[in-house]
Amino acid sequence: MLAALLSCQGTTLTDDEKHLFSKSNPLGITLFARNISDQQQTKNLIKEIKETIGRDNVLICIDQEGGRVRRFHEPEYRPYSSQADIGKLPINEALEAAKLHAELISNDLNEIGVNVNFAPVLDIAYPQTTDALRSRCFSSNIETITSLGQTLIETYSQCGIIPCIKHMPGHGLAISDPHLGLPIIDVDLDRLHTELQPFKSCKEAPFGMTAHILLPKIDSINPLTQSQKGIQQLIRKEIGFEGFLISDAIDMKALKGNVLEKSIASLNAGCDCVCYCMGNIDELNMLCSSCPQLSDEAIERLDKALTILHNSPKASDMSAKSLRYDALMQKITPYKETYDATEVLHKLQKKD
Repeated sequence: MLAALLSCQGTTLTDDEKHLFSKSNPLGITLFARNISDQQQTKNLIKEIKETIGRDNVLICIDQEGGRVRRFHEPEYRPYSSQADIGKLPINEALEAAKLHAELISNDLNEIGVNVNFAPVLDIAYPQTTDALRSRCFSSNIETITSLGQTLIETYSQCGIIPCIKHMPGHGLAISDPHLGLPIIDVDLDRLHTELQPFKSCKEAPFGMTAHILLPKIDSINPLTQSQKGIQQLIRKEIGFEGFLISDAIDMKALKGNVLEKSIASLNAGCDCVCYCMGNIDELNMLCSSCPQLSDEAIERLDKALTILHNSPKASDMSAKSLRYDALMQKITPYKETYDATEVLHKLQKKD
């Protein structure tokens, strides 16, 4: 399998995409708003992707965090609160809401054919945290982040959806958006270790995603995603994460070079696979032409995670769960957010 999660341009596969996906055998495909018009179309697209690649275990991935970062929208899907809103509730109610949140989203994803959700976000929120991230963070309290993060991880897994913790080793101190440039977090090691705590507590997650940040005290040259020292010292050793490690989107302007150069640097640094999101056929061809296959170590980590896909949620009344979820979330004033960083990047790429 190609060590890459690819993407497509529209609501159906083009002939060029079919040829490339069939030939290159990618790990999976990530879906975005441009790929989704309605439920039946999305089911058809996912069926088409799986038939084209020709494997039962093709990963169909999505960002369905809640709040602004969700790809399935009303009217066919119910709205979901942001992680920041869940974190505002008293902890017992927040834990209940988090479990319902994951159960309801899992029900949507299972019905449509998605098997990986790039959630939860475990970054710590600070007053200076960029708008690209702030509403996606549960809290500034590490215990709250840990408890809610563990709840989402366990619930998604029980429901047959592979969760992915992000953004390791912690992005909350960044004051700029990695979609637009490289954030620098120049703090001492003791301060940096605080950022690791939620990830250390949730290190048993099956999938994890890197942060595109520069940590000069660890590696003054390479962004974390492309830093062998950063990945080995912080993610693998200090956090103790033994799961399958995915790069954040290599399309982001935090990383320099073309799509293949970014990918090779990320894989050489220790990522198990890269995530490419723009769906540009020329870049897809470039990436697939020379991107390595999954390593033996990566396959071992992946196989362990894939066992989650055999889990089947217990039959239950989703209508009752939905009503209870809404009742809990009505107790707080929703976080006002307007910035979906990934979709902003898509628009910027089109202008470029």
